Amino acid sequence: MAVTMNMATRKRLELKLPVPIHRRDNIALPLPLPPPPQTDLKQSIKGLCDLERVGVLGYGSQGRVYKVLHRRSCSYYALKVVCLDCEPSARQIIREMEIVKEINSPTIVKCEGVFEEGGNINFVLEYMDGGSLANLLKRKRRMTESSIAKVARQVLEGLKYLHGRRIVHRDLKPSNLLIHRSSQAVKIADFGVSRSVSESIDVRCSSYVGTCAYMSPERFDPESYGGSYNGYAADMWSLGLTFLECYVGYFPFVGPGEHPDWATLMCAICFGEPPSAPSSASAEFQNFIACCLQKNPKKRWTASQLLTHPFLKTILQ
Repeated sequence: MAVTMNMATRKRLELKLPVPIHRRDNIALPLPLPPPPQTDLKQSIKGLCDLERVGVLGYGSQGRVYKVLHRRSCSYYALKVVCLDCEPSARQIIREMEIVKEINSPTIVKCEGVFEEGGNINFVLEYMDGGSLANLLKRKRRMTESSIAKVARQVLEGLKYLHGRRIVHRDLKPSNLLIHRSSQAVKIADFGVSRSVSESIDVRCSSYVGTCAYMSPERFDPESYGGSYNGYAADMWSLGLTFLECYVGYFPFVGPGEHPDWATLMCAICFGEPPSAPSSASAEFQNFIACCLQKNPKKRWTASQLLTHPFLKTILQ
């Protein structure tokens, strides 16, 4: 009897506690961390001491272009160092500084800052890791029409932007069109000889600057065109030569592997017929090049007109 009582007592004393239920939605999680503050990188580059040179990207008549590392952000930039060793150079550098500070377009290489040090002007520029169209042509020899159309649309958007702000580039060529490898963006670079046309009506230029091989006929012989030339139309000639060179794989006025002197080039450009796209090209591309390479600058298409050309529409559909 005592045993039975003890068992009953034990059963009454066996309390079944509820099993705890772990509900994730009842757990107090810590609040998410606030996003890091957005910093303007242009403001964070305080001076050249923030940058470390890691290589040379190219050489020019007035200086060099270096690949540099911004230590605080671990980002790469291009540093263009221009020497102030003569008065004409100084005047043009001031022009370049004014132009790059005004420009803000995704189709143009961005300038992050300008610094003066040791008699040099230093431009901190967006780093384009894919090199230039000139580098691409050295590796691949030539480009397809589809590739040219994709490049042309971007470059023409850049020229439309510049010309809309009365800026003429004056040195368009494959080495001044730079590529961003991951996005495949192509942007206009190097405003070392560019000019801002401030007059409200007059868009004429008279100074002899740039790369002679890509100059239009009226730039060699401005007297035959009223003593000056239309800078916008001259840019379109240079662009047409560039795209034709991308297609054939060599400079259009000469044969493959030829390196003519300055006088030969000038005679070919001024007195010869403009080069044309070969018969193997599509009719749209042939006409596109012809719209750029008109000897009469008044007949050349503008950047806005070329953006509506059938070559871009048919190839990019």
